[in-house]
Amino acid sequence: MKIRYIFLFASLFIIFNATAQTHKKVIKANEQNTTLARPKLMVGLVVDQMRWDYLYRYYDRYQSGGFKRLLNDGYTCDNTEIDYIPTVTAAGHTCIYTGSVPAIHGIAGNDFIIQATGKSMYCTDDSTVTPVGSNSKAGLMSPRNLLVSTVTDELRLATNFRSKVIGIALKDRGGILPAGHAANAAYWFDDASGNWITSSYYMSDLPQWLKSFNAQKNPEKYLKQDWNTLYPINTYVQSAPDNSPKYEGKFRGADAPTMPVLTSKLYNGNLGMIRSTPYGNSLTLDLAKAAISGENLGKNVVTDFLAVSLSSTDYVGHQFGPNSVEIEDTYLRLDRDLASFFNYLDATVGKGNYSVFLTADHGAAHNPTFLMDHNIPAGVWISGKARQEMNKILEEKYKVKNLVIGMDNYQVNLNNVMIKKNQLNEDAIKSDCIQYLQQLPEVAYAIDMQQTQNASIPAQLKEKIINGYNIDHSGVIQVILKPAYFSGGNTGTTHGTWNPYDTHIPLVFMGWGIKHGRLTRQTHMTDIAATVAALLHIQEPNGCIGVPISEVLK
Repeated sequence: MKIRYIFLFASLFIIFNATAQTHKKVIKANEQNTTLARPKLMVGLVVDQMRWDYLYRYYDRYQSGGFKRLLNDGYTCDNTEIDYIPTVTAAGHTCIYTGSVPAIHGIAGNDFIIQATGKSMYCTDDSTVTPVGSNSKAGLMSPRNLLVSTVTDELRLATNFRSKVIGIALKDRGGILPAGHAANAAYWFDDASGNWITSSYYMSDLPQWLKSFNAQKNPEKYLKQDWNTLYPINTYVQSAPDNSPKYEGKFRGADAPTMPVLTSKLYNGNLGMIRSTPYGNSLTLDLAKAAISGENLGKNVVTDFLAVSLSSTDYVGHQFGPNSVEIEDTYLRLDRDLASFFNYLDATVGKGNYSVFLTADHGAAHNPTFLMDHNIPAGVWISGKARQEMNKILEEKYKVKNLVIGMDNYQVNLNNVMIKKNQLNEDAIKSDCIQYLQQLPEVAYAIDMQQTQNASIPAQLKEKIINGYNIDHSGVIQVILKPAYFSGGNTGTTHGTWNPYDTHIPLVFMGWGIKHGRLTRQTHMTDIAATVAALLHIQEPNGCIGVPISEVLK
């Protein structure tokens, strides 16, 4: 009997002691985890006009440290779609960082027409500010036209504005819109001075580190190097022959659209030429490194956010098209620049201390002539001619000139001021325009924006049109062209439509808090901000309609 009691006592003692030790460990762990785990730095990379297939089209030629590092170490969402039309730079950058669509966030295009007045508005125009770092009109910019918050705004709010947020891009809209309303700074490139500038919306004077950076005159240094292919030109097997004037636009002063591009002779003081070379991306990432150092990003007690847009891919794409040696070389050089940038982050912020995502604001179509030469249906639609014809028809019927004032963003914008003044029937005018447009061979559909839900068109198109329609900033008729048709020039390419070549974008996450893997189910551009908010444990932007991609997060 005594032995039984001794055994029971010993058992109870062991259980009590183990429980006490476990309790001590929990207390100790809780004491050590008094702060919420977050990355030291969040980096957003938007590659302007990067088609999804560029991740794999040039995969065999990428280095281990650039795009391949993202794919092999990070988590890629291979079926990410843009949720709206028109697919343009301003709307894309805004959607990525707000999780919202033009119907809500108000950025209905790079340029849009204010329907009440008929006046054209550039997405980031702001006449109430003054340029900082330049006397150029390029400095008259701010995010005031953006109607919702960004994930960068929400980070600032969540940390009581202790987090630093900086946006950087050659294009003003590529730096301003991602950085949001409450950013510490947004910087963009001024062609007139060759400097990186900002506006009085953010500050009254450039920081000393940026003045020092501008003083290095890096744009001129890059352009004096000329632009030759990174590798022997005969190894660019993913591209059409280099001399393809039917498909590619040449630089002013050049004899043909061929490599090498003698930028040292062609730029002739025009420092803005760097935009249309891979060096524009190099310069942008140089500035990103300088900002990390100058602002001590990633050294804060809370998470900092650096939003970078790489714009030169868009300029090169527009000029030369997706099947050119120039665009292939641009991505091979960007791959090398990304490897250098990631190595810099490893050395300064620390590998495993930062998170990064890479995506695009839109894609791009193949050049129509290129497709037709390969027996694929395609073509160019002359929207200006359509506008003239509609105005002629409407003037004959209603005796009022210029009732159609614009065809921006594949939309018919009516002269609402004149319609009201002359007491005309807007519905009748819309019907006349639709009747004209529907008989054009390039047009698949012409949709009354306010009747989209009832239109006899595929459900996917309805959703994209509805999401893209902002009643104050969008036209009243959406024009849907046949696949592989676009409104633009005969050389190079453009974007703006619902088709997969414009709406299927890359999306890769890497770093702190990110799993390694690959996802093939459909995800959406609107999900990016929601996923970043979940990673950072902050509120989603106030216009967000996306959902976190839970597979990405540890």
